[in-house]
This record gives sequence, C-alpha cells and structure tokens, in this order.
Amino acid sequence: MEKWVVAAKKADFNLIGRQVHMDPVIARLIRNRDVVGEEKIKEYLLGTIDTIPSPWLMKDMKKAVDILEKKIQQQAKIRIIGDYDIDGVTSTYILLKGLTRIGANVDTYIPDRVADGYGIHEHLIDRAESDKIDTIVTCDNGIAACAEIQMAKEKGMTVIVTDHHEIPYREENGERRVILPPADAILNPKQCDCLYPNKNLCGAVVAFKYITALYERFDIQKKELEDYYELVAIATVGDVMDLQGENRILVKEGLRRLPNTKNKGLQELIRANNLEDSKITAYHIGFVLGPCINASGRLDTAARSLALLNASTKEEAAKLAGDLTALNQSRKALTEKGKEEAIQLIETTELKNDRVLVVYLPECHESLAGIIAGRLREKYHKPAFVLTRGEKCAKGSGRSIESYSMYDELVKCADLMVQFGGHPMAAGLSIEEENIEKFREQLNQNCTLTEEDLRPKIVIDVAMPISYITKELVEQISLLEPFGKGNVKPIFAQKGLRVLDSNIIGKNKNVVKLKLLDPQGAIIEGIYFGEADDFMNFIREKDSISVTYYPEINRFRGRESLQIIIQNYC
Repeated sequence: MEKWVVAAKKADFNLIGRQVHMDPVIARLIRNRDVVGEEKIKEYLLGTIDTIPSPWLMKDMKKAVDILEKKIQQQAKIRIIGDYDIDGVTSTYILLKGLTRIGANVDTYIPDRVADGYGIHEHLIDRAESDKIDTIVTCDNGIAACAEIQMAKEKGMTVIVTDHHEIPYREENGERRVILPPADAILNPKQCDCLYPNKNLCGAVVAFKYITALYERFDIQKKELEDYYELVAIATVGDVMDLQGENRILVKEGLRRLPNTKNKGLQELIRANNLEDSKITAYHIGFVLGPCINASGRLDTAARSLALLNASTKEEAAKLAGDLTALNQSRKALTEKGKEEAIQLIETTELKNDRVLVVYLPECHESLAGIIAGRLREKYHKPAFVLTRGEKCAKGSGRSIESYSMYDELVKCADLMVQFGGHPMAAGLSIEEENIEKFREQLNQNCTLTEEDLRPKIVIDVAMPISYITKELVEQISLLEPFGKGNVKPIFAQKGLRVLDSNIIGKNKNVVKLKLLDPQGAIIEGIYFGEADDFMNFIREKDSISVTYYPEINRFRGRESLQIIIQNYC
C-alpha cells in the first residue's frame, strides 16, 4: 500500500513568491526541490550556459588537453572507445566531432554488447595495436579497466579516460582503498580530489567539457559549442542524471534547440516519431527519442545510432531513423515478454519473499535485462537484478530504490562476480552461472532494507484544491521544467472529490476521462492513464475519492481548458 506524505519543508513562501514575482505555491515547489537562497533560486529560474562551471576545474583537464594538443600536432592516430548505450553513443559523437574539428587523426570503436561486452577489453587493445593506434580516449567507460589500460600502456599507447561511473574501491580493514587505472589522464568528476563542483555529470557532459577546453586551447569560436547542447541534453536525460544545477541548464538549453536542430539524424528521428510540431520535453527524450537511439545497441549494433548522428544527407538520416524506430518497436515487444516471464517466476517461487530480487532469465536478450529490472523495481518497489545467459557467463543489470546503494552492495559480493560496475541506482555485472544462487543469497543476507523502506512513498508537494488552479499558475509551473530525476514533476493532492461523469477512451481502452466536483463547488475535467477497468470499478464503489494530480492546460482546436492528470488515487 502506498504511503502518501506531504512535503513539510519550511520557508517564508510569501516572501520568496514576492522575490520571484510568482505565486507562493511556486515558491513551495522550489523549496521542495532543495533550491534554497536567493542566488540558487535565481540560478534555478534564470540560469544560462554562461553560468556553468569552467571545464578547467576538472582534475587532469590541463594534462588531458596538453596530451591531445601534442598528439594532434604529431598527427598521431587516436581512437575513441565508447559504449553502446545512449550516453556512450552521444559521448563518442561529441568527441569524434570535436576532435575532427581541431584537426585530429581520429576514428571510433563502439563495442558490441554481445561480442565485446562493456568498455575496453584486451582484444580491443590488441586490435588498436594492430591498427597502429597511438592514443586511446575512452568515453562513458574506462574507470574500472585497470588491467586493460595497463596492457595498453605496456604496448606503448597513451590512454585518456573520460568517464562518470563510480570510482572502483575495495574495503580493506574497514577502510576504502580507491583503485584507479594507470591512464595518462583521467577525467571523472567523482574522483575525491577533483574540484569540479558537479559530481553528477553523465559521460557525454564529461566529453563535452573536454571538447570545450580543447576548443579554448585551439581558439575555436565558443559559438561552435552550441552544436553539442542537444546531444548533451539527450544523454543527461537518457542516462537518468539529476536535473539540478548545471545538468538542468544544459537540458533546458538542449530542449530549446532540439526542434530546430541542425543535426540531420536528429531531425529525421523527430520526424519518424511524429514530433515535428510538438513541444519536445524531457519525457520525449526519456520515452520516445532516447529509446530509439538505445535500441540499436540493444538489438543490433550501436554503430547504427552513431551513423544516424553522423548522417550527412536527409535520405541516409531518414533511412536510419526509420530503422531505429522499428527496432525500438521490436525491443518494446521483447521487453514486455521478458517482464511477464520474470513476474511469473517471482510470483510462483520463493523469490517473492526476497527483499532484493535476483531473476535469471537465460533466454532473454541480455540487452533488455536493465529495462526489465526497472519494470520489476516499479512493480515491487524493491531493488531488482535481471540476469541472462551470455556467451561465456551470465550477464545482467540492476535497478535500485533510493534507500539501497546498488554499487556499494555489489562491492560486498565482489568475490562472486567476474566483473561489475555502476552507480547507487543502477549497475551491470558478469557472473558465472553456478554463482547466481549464492549471489542472490548474499545480497539478501546483507540487505538492511526495512518494511518501511520497501513501501512506495508518494511525496505530495502541495495539498491544493482544484478551485485554486488557474491558467496563470499552470504557466508558472511550466517555468520549473525540465522535469525528471532530481527535479520531479510537481504532485498536488485533494481529497473529497465527487465523480460527476466518467468513461473509458483511447484505442487501447487504457484512459479514463472524468468530470470532478470538489467540496468548494469547483468542477474540472480529469484524465487517468493506466488500468482503466480497475479505476472505473474503484470510483463506482466510492462516494468521493482522493487523488494526486498534475494540472495542465488542454489545448484542442484552438480552445483552452484546465484539466488535471490523475496519478494516484485512494
């Protein structure tokens, strides 16, 4: 059963409202997102690209720029080794475009998910040696590749790591010992002695920072960096980074430019998904465009997504965009099948009693493990790992809940795995099949999550009657966009609403449209997306209902009306 709580953060909301010339409700929303103090509020509402931190604050930035400046002068062969997800593909594109612009002799290799696995592997170092590569630049990987980078160094190569994943460590006598690869320069803001203030960058933003510093060194006009904003926004949302501070500014700027992007591949991907005349939001990146870019790395090769971003003609871009959109449809169907199989397994075995779910689906495509794990986390509100059969061993991905740091828990089981890495909220691993049951047992033995931790919590921003909603208030709320992780869409609530009228609409019969009356006599239209039959049965049995909601302006055939989108009900 969900627990509804109203955020109780204190401030003088009337004063803040006057300072920003907005309704006190907006001041409360800003405070609930932990934006405190006049400077921070100003940055939140009015922050621009000019206010983001300098790339030179990042540890090893000068060293990394010095190295590539010399390599470019020597016309040494440089290879970018990326990753097959949305962050890895966009990082690779940013580095390739940027290094080409400053005259580097550069090529790229994005590992194949099945054939190569994640990140740098020994056979990629051997391939680089046979291709006479002088310098390897990683993006969205490399921080955990100690042995492979050591091998590259022994072969005489220069290695620059650009990454954003957690810095590997081992627990020794109750203390953490950090393990860094022997690269010539490491750009990763998570290094404890890195002065860069934003520790929560995605890989593409780390790559963008590197290119920003290189452009400065090579006297490239700052205006040319604008070509990267859309890619940085797509990666930040797609890799589920917190939309706070610098990240939020970059996403806001990228979204503003996306409808008029100069990138032919993105133009055609927008067209293929019928978004040409729509306001493109973080939602569209997370659930429409982003999954298409990810789909090729899941079911085909991520080189196809990189080719889309590099497309030089409308025809080439249109074909690739169509292919990726179709691949994403296949991915959705396979995901649904895998999810149902996982739920069946949990519900019919002792797995349902576990606080940490570990589900082995040997026949599932390994690229879908993370998405299915995410679906299980949503359904059960528990940390979830989904493992599949790989060529040499089982592989899998995990998705977590706020009170469970997945990476830290994996460190405690390090001896059971072949390889692992990730963040507090998501992780990837390789493991021998015979160790899966031990892995499941150890995770659950170590688990300290309580019943309260496992109970989904709905945090309500403001208990606000629908009679308070105005067009002006809805327009002010939109100034807080983009919404996503770390800057969640506001949630309002009201109890005692009477349903005057209701009916199921939509071709899939999964939408309920209704008319609601509140105790003050205000009437508003409501929309509910979800299990329509369950919702209809619920409202038939009740005299009144309580809902959490988000207010919107419904624009239809030139007419505007207020409505609420119902998210939860009881």
